[in-house]
Amino acid sequence: YCINELYAHVVGLKVPNAFGLHDMSGNVWEWSEDDWHSNYTGAPVDGSAWVSTPRGSIRVGRGGYWNSYGSDCRSAGRFSNYPSDVSSFVGFRLSRS
Repeated sequence: YCINELYAHVVGLKVPNAFGLHDMSGNVWEWSEDDWHSNYTGAPVDGSAWVSTPRGSIRVGRGGYWNSYGSDCRSAGRFSNYPSDVSSFVGFRLSRS
């Protein structure tokens, strides 16, 4: 499992990564802005969101959740789902620039 708990933990209690960000993997899957693509052929190379025109109906979640196998608990670990689906193991991260 991602962490040695069988439930999500309070955000900010784990050691931050090199960028000072806490809980980037393994607490809940995190929605991204990207539309789902089965591979990376044609993906943006500048770090921007990969948004189709017109928008696709399926989005990408990343990072694994509290009950995932360790191999999914990384930013490259991803899944596809409809944004309207609700679950206790999927969330989102706010960012500010």
